[in-house]
Amino acid sequence: MTPAAGRSRHQRFGPAKGIAGALTTASLLVPAELMLRPLAPGRQTALPWLFHRALARSLGIRIVSHGGPVRRKRVLFVANHLSWSDIPVLGARLRGAAFIAKSEVGGWGMVGKLADMGRTVYVERGRRLDAATQRDSISGRLARGDSLILFPEGTNSDGVAVLPFKSSLFAVADGVEDLLIQPVTIAYTRVNGLPVTRRSLPELAWVGDTELMPHAMDFMGLGAVRAELLFHEAVCAGDFDGRKALARHCETVVTQGYRRRMRAQSS
Repeated sequence: MTPAAGRSRHQRFGPAKGIAGALTTASLLVPAELMLRPLAPGRQTALPWLFHRALARSLGIRIVSHGGPVRRKRVLFVANHLSWSDIPVLGARLRGAAFIAKSEVGGWGMVGKLADMGRTVYVERGRRLDAATQRDSISGRLARGDSLILFPEGTNSDGVAVLPFKSSLFAVADGVEDLLIQPVTIAYTRVNGLPVTRRSLPELAWVGDTELMPHAMDFMGLGAVRAELLFHEAVCAGDFDGRKALARHCETVVTQGYRRRMRAQSS
């Protein structure tokens, strides 16, 4: 049997299917978003959520949720971060929530344009002088009732373990009364029905200087990927003695959830 014959249909046609699905979805929803935006200035429409759902399906990702997101306005969702694929996975389940992303994303061509349409909040993580301005901007979005998604590791992990949460990123919760924070664990647990192992994690995690498009093409050629989301109990920022205590709590909860899901696949 040749290597090509031993690959599944999705593995052989995954990249073409993923690209076609993304282009088709964008061609349908982007014009609709541009038409609706003037009718609802400053408000999040359902189209980014629909786009993420369609994109995740095109990429061959099956999303399994344990629990669910808090159904109210003004929630800060904090999640671990492994790959660019976290965006459609979380976006498909967190309707109406916008991402907090590094400023470079805004310059990534079509990716940046789509991020703009999703009302992404951009931050300059390397510029301390702008930290207060950026914090106030994000806090303002929360105060107006927006829900946001934060990756408090500050970068992508390799999937072996959850990286420490940066307490400085929780400064966005300062001054926002009664803000709910919901920790979320994301784990990629199976590929084509087989458990993900430490050896196969590099095919899923996007780390280092790896270019986006080559990694995306390899990802789409893997086959059927199962992503699991664990929605943990929401907490109130005011119940903690400062942002460091809040960051430690969220890190602990997310890390424990990640270990449970990955161990469950290997047992």
